[in-house]
Amino acid sequence: MDKYTALQTYFGHDTFREGQETLVDALLSGRDALGIMPTGAGKSVCYQLPALLLEGVTLVISPLIALMEDQVSALVQNGIPAAYLNSSLSAGQQAEVLRRAQRGAYRLIYVAPERLLTERFLTFARAAPIAMVTVDEAHCISQWGQDFRPSYLDIQTLIDALPTRPVVSAFTATATKQVQQDIIRLLNLRQPCLVRTSFDRKNLFFGVQAVAKGEKEDAMLGFLARHKGESGIIYCISRKAVEEVCLTLQNLGLPATRYHAGLTREERQQNQTEFLYDRAAIMVATNAFGMGIDKSNVSFVLHYNMPANLENYYQEAGRAGRDGTPAECMLLFGRGDILTNKFLLARNRDETDTADAETADLLYRRNLSKLNRMADYCGATHCLRKDLLTYFGETPEGDSCGNCSCCLNGYRTVDRTVEAQKLLSCVLRIRQRGYRPAQPLVWDCLRGICSETVMQLRLSDLSTFGLLRELREEELDALRDVLVTYGYLSVEGTVLPVLTVTERARGLLQGQRTLSVRVPPDPVQGQPAAAVRPKQLQALKAVRARLAKRAGVPAFVICSDATLIDLCARRPRTRAELLRVKGIGTAKADKYGPELLAAVRQLEQGSAST
Repeated sequence: MDKYTALQTYFGHDTFREGQETLVDALLSGRDALGIMPTGAGKSVCYQLPALLLEGVTLVISPLIALMEDQVSALVQNGIPAAYLNSSLSAGQQAEVLRRAQRGAYRLIYVAPERLLTERFLTFARAAPIAMVTVDEAHCISQWGQDFRPSYLDIQTLIDALPTRPVVSAFTATATKQVQQDIIRLLNLRQPCLVRTSFDRKNLFFGVQAVAKGEKEDAMLGFLARHKGESGIIYCISRKAVEEVCLTLQNLGLPATRYHAGLTREERQQNQTEFLYDRAAIMVATNAFGMGIDKSNVSFVLHYNMPANLENYYQEAGRAGRDGTPAECMLLFGRGDILTNKFLLARNRDETDTADAETADLLYRRNLSKLNRMADYCGATHCLRKDLLTYFGETPEGDSCGNCSCCLNGYRTVDRTVEAQKLLSCVLRIRQRGYRPAQPLVWDCLRGICSETVMQLRLSDLSTFGLLRELREEELDALRDVLVTYGYLSVEGTVLPVLTVTERARGLLQGQRTLSVRVPPDPVQGQPAAAVRPKQLQALKAVRARLAKRAGVPAFVICSDATLIDLCARRPRTRAELLRVKGIGTAKADKYGPELLAAVRQLEQGSAST
């Protein structure tokens, strides 16, 4: 069987996507490979297809139980023998998997990195014909990556312990140049074939909606109203926020569940299963959820809070629209998100092993720089897609993508230089009097409020007293955060923040620099195409749900929404025509072809009767 026959037979595709064939050819020729491809670009085919054609078994090192189970379930549905080894299996079940593997029962075995150096697995690996070792989510091997896992450092030890070095492949959705170099070095990839495909996901709508303090819940509910009945993820910055948002949705009768590290392992697994099987359409989660989740019918990703960096944001947003259908990625941006993220970064730095304080401080400064870049994205007035692609090293053509909130909603910028100068001057004047410029005190002075503290300290005679009386407290908060973002102001403490003017502000105070901020347009309506589906699609979804229940797998494992849409468009009448439908290979045509064709015939009859 050649690669093209295997692609059609097992994966239901006639052609390779961008970058796939180059990686497949490299691995089949025995060359190491590194694929850096965005979520939804088809990384798994790049190693699953070679695993079918190479002599021996492929080990796939994967970080999450859910990822392994989803991948193996999908492979089995495609007629590919595969298994996994992780802590969800009992000792007896693991032993049985290894026994069957020794008899050549599987082409792929997914294994958690923590199990690589166990005596039982090492004994198996040394005796088995290992054709390839594949490292999924390879950025986890680098301490400069966003999901560093020390157990990934055991991978090279395993490879070195094998009697014959297999071909080694690594894949990730996000990797800076430094992380890319770490992957190659730490896995000892030998002259790897490096493929870095475009990060542009044209089917995704990217939006940022600036939200005033106390208005996020209303913005979220407005967003969900546009996606009624669809499956999606809502990301929150903390466990507390997850609990509050999930409870709000459940009280409104919406099918929501939650996921964060504070839940028991059993509850996390149960909630994840509810989401994967579409029994709970909405998952409210921290960033602990999602890596490797292969659910293709996620129609939206809503960030309730701003993430800490663009790598995390793009990876999380990319979990929408994996089947290629239109999907919406919206970020609700409140200025308080910046301060919360800074607090979390500082806490993480302080909790890092003090034996390596220099590295901890270096990582903190790097993360702070990434946070500032994330804030710049949230305040952008130009094309968001272009901003993202530029960050990841691409040079997109044109100035407008026509599919983001900035391109579809004409933002305008307003000069806030004078207001900024007044705020900074007020901080300096209070400090010159020998007092701590705590934020509430500064705000009272600027707004001309004769509070008890202002009167006791005799600050009402400051030249800056009442200069910004026309601004509300929320507007001062927003101006403060812009000044912090650009390094003109620093804030210490969270309960009673103390403001300090930085040296960098000198140019702004002296009129050598200006400060412009974005004025938000009306709330973004998003990408309406994400919610538009043919009426017949619901009938096909019902058939898919019945097949999934019978097979005991999530509905998207049977086929994606994109496949159902293609069925609606093509209306196949024969098995040969069914095989031309995107995502339908030989194995699925054999298992589900008769029922899918019968469902299409019913669509035809329904159309004829109307």
